[in-house]
Amino acid sequence: MPKRILQGTVVSDKNDKTVVVKVERRFAHPILQKTVRRSKKYKAHDENNQFKVGDVVSIQECAPISKDKRWTVVSAQA
Repeated sequence: MPKRILQGTVVSDKNDKTVVVKVERRFAHPILQKTVRRSKKYKAHDENNQFKVGDVVSIQECAPISKDKRWTVVSAQA
């Protein structure tokens, strides 16, 4: 089964080897048919501490690394 890949923005890099990525999804409300935005924050593993706040990154599912970390940063977008 392929691992999920999400795209989001780094909102925190204060932890060692960890970044917090905010992923936003858009969908049509089932009743109102209005486009709704929902966001969620994921903790992702950043081995070299190379990503900074504001970077747009892709994260991929992985085996649990710690209590909250189940994602790794794959790459950064331009």
